[in-house]
Amino acid sequence: MRILSLVQGTPEWYRHRATHWNASDAPAMLGVSSYRTRTQLLDERASGIAPAIDAATQQRFDEGHRFEALARPIAEKIIGDDLYPVIGVPDDMLSALHARLSASFDGLTLDESTAWEHKRLNQTLRAVLSMEGCTGENLPEEYQVQMEQQAMIANAERVLFMASDWNGDDLVEELHCWYTPNPELRARIVAGWEQFEQDLAGYTPAQAASPKPIGSAPETLPTLRVEAQGMVTFSNLAEFRGNAMAVLGSINRDLQTDEDFADAETTVKWCKGVEDRLDAAKANVLAQMQSVDEVCRTIDSVSAETRKVRLELDRLVKTEKEHRRAELVANGVAAVRAHYDSINAMSGEHALGIPPTLTSDIGAAIKGKKSLTSMRDAIDSAVAAAKIDASQRADRIRANVAVLDEFKEHAHLFADRVMLCVTKSPEDLRNLAAARVAEHQKREAERLEAERTRIRKEEEERAERLRQQEEAARIEREQAARNTQREGNDPEPVAVSRTDEPQGLPTPGSSAGLENREEVIAKPRASIARVKLGDINARIAPLSISADGLAQLGFSPVGHQGAAKLYAADDLPQMLEAMTAVLRGERQALRKTA
Repeated sequence: MRILSLVQGTPEWYRHRATHWNASDAPAMLGVSSYRTRTQLLDERASGIAPAIDAATQQRFDEGHRFEALARPIAEKIIGDDLYPVIGVPDDMLSALHARLSASFDGLTLDESTAWEHKRLNQTLRAVLSMEGCTGENLPEEYQVQMEQQAMIANAERVLFMASDWNGDDLVEELHCWYTPNPELRARIVAGWEQFEQDLAGYTPAQAASPKPIGSAPETLPTLRVEAQGMVTFSNLAEFRGNAMAVLGSINRDLQTDEDFADAETTVKWCKGVEDRLDAAKANVLAQMQSVDEVCRTIDSVSAETRKVRLELDRLVKTEKEHRRAELVANGVAAVRAHYDSINAMSGEHALGIPPTLTSDIGAAIKGKKSLTSMRDAIDSAVAAAKIDASQRADRIRANVAVLDEFKEHAHLFADRVMLCVTKSPEDLRNLAAARVAEHQKREAERLEAERTRIRKEEEERAERLRQQEEAARIEREQAARNTQREGNDPEPVAVSRTDEPQGLPTPGSSAGLENREEVIAKPRASIARVKLGDINARIAPLSISADGLAQLGFSPVGHQGAAKLYAADDLPQMLEAMTAVLRGERQALRKTA
């Protein structure tokens, strides 16, 4: 943290506060301050005019500073280190926003690991701090927000929160608890100041707030005087009626401001009073038991008109208030929806969904509010909170998209990427992605090892079958040759495999194998089992091979039967192995080029 050489209360200090986002203003910025609304903070920053501090308020401030100075030694004893009141800004300017953050510390240790925040003890704090096991999480949110910004700027590990009450220099009561930083609240504060900057850029300061309207009724109607002695001897009915109708007709029914509503509500009560007084006057005349028809009609007429105005105005007040409430809520919802639209314009498949409870959440903010001003302040704070939440969600999704981009080569493992980006934190997502990739690599290595094992086994089995077939063929040919010699038949040249050379497979497309694989020995043709080319093709169906193909593999006919070419049946195993070798070679060639 960079410490500034400023003294609280000096003109330089006020200028610094006017250009920075201060920790003491953070609760109002988030709409959780019990002393100032978000709209009031916007007005102050947009106009550059700070609210005037009256003598009573200044006296409370001075008393608070005195309590703070008296309580500092107690805090130092609890912490076990000296405390220094300082004003600081971040030394790691991550963005323009971070460069404007600021905090005033009631106390900070020299290594900046522990901060101290002091407040005057009141009933609210006493109730919280007296709880068994109280921590900073139990404190009102406005205090947590202030301390979180302080901890963020100083990179402090903890904050001692203390509230005390003094009688002169004598301690009356002191309570305290420890606050530890909250990453989620910190992110909310940063997003909140970003939203505040955006709102401030297009904000027009509101007119100075008027005193709360008290409400006024129309001028008092003239007193109705009626005297009767068997007949009406005197009355001011004509004058009374004219004045009354004029006053009732001038009552405002176009309700726009808080003052208008206050006037209307007061007038409703006034109308009821007029009705009651007219009823009393009428009863007084009737009590004289005289013919007072005109008097009664006049009284009835004015009373009826007064009642009509009262009921109409009463309904109008209720209707217009509901209309204004609905209008404020609708405008707030529209502002939040527009914010979502601006975010989603560049979000693609990661577009944010608008919470289904948005309207009810905004509407709940004005529950119990009476004046239009308080409703507007509450709506503005609720809208800002909804925008901040949306911006934080969008930032988290963008961070998660960046995390998944680190695993692009394994994109197929994240078919649920949209859901993951919405529900996971970046750290959790990175751990999950790494685990999925590691598991995939493990399964792939096991699959490749199993494939290699299978191929080795097949090769070994094929080599063993070939050896056994060659050995059986050799024995059979030797036996046939010995039988032929015993029978004394004339030998005829026949191509057979040599038994004193290795029996290698012919190379596809080459006939060189004939030179090394065969020799002519004396053996009668009649003693060799033969097979037709068609029979060979029947065995390898649905594949087929021609005589030229067999010749390329090193196998020549040993005779003919009509047009059919005949081959030695003993050579059939070698033929099949040669064909298999060709197919296997093609497969390996395809794998290399794939």
